[in-house]
Amino acid sequence: MVWEQGELFPTASEQEIQRTKFLLGKYTKMLALMKDFENYEEELKQVAIDGEAARRVDQEDLHADKTANATILIEKQRWVYKQYQFYTQQIRRAWGLIQDPEAKQAVDYRYIQGYSYKETLLFFRRSLSDSTIRRKIGEGMESVAESLKIMGFFEQYDEKF
Repeated sequence: MVWEQGELFPTASEQEIQRTKFLLGKYTKMLALMKDFENYEEELKQVAIDGEAARRVDQEDLHADKTANATILIEKQRWVYKQYQFYTQQIRRAWGLIQDPEAKQAVDYRYIQGYSYKETLLFFRRSLSDSTIRRKIGEGMESVAESLKIMGFFEQYDEKF
């Protein structure tokens, strides 16, 4: 972890905030894919074995071992599931650390529950202005990014990719 000397609470860089925004935007999709994998893992294995997806993992193979390729495909699906599990768990933890209740609620409604930006604005319209909602979403996202940085998420994320 690269922190400045004497820095107790590091601030997230613009790149880390952008990664956080990307991951928050994919949060509900990751949850849906994880649930689908949990519910239909056996069917996915059978489709991989029976289907054409395992015919050629590498398009340059002229003759492929379908069973071995199906195993590779299944393991890849399991690896993606574990990555999504890690990402969603860390995002949920970081979201739980947002101190400002309005920012926490705005991030929850926009990203955790997965509503569109317009739906989020309509939800808060009675109590907050559009610019305040936009600012609260930004503050909440920045808080999530800073919590992820303190947790060491970005260093682990960088090592994998």
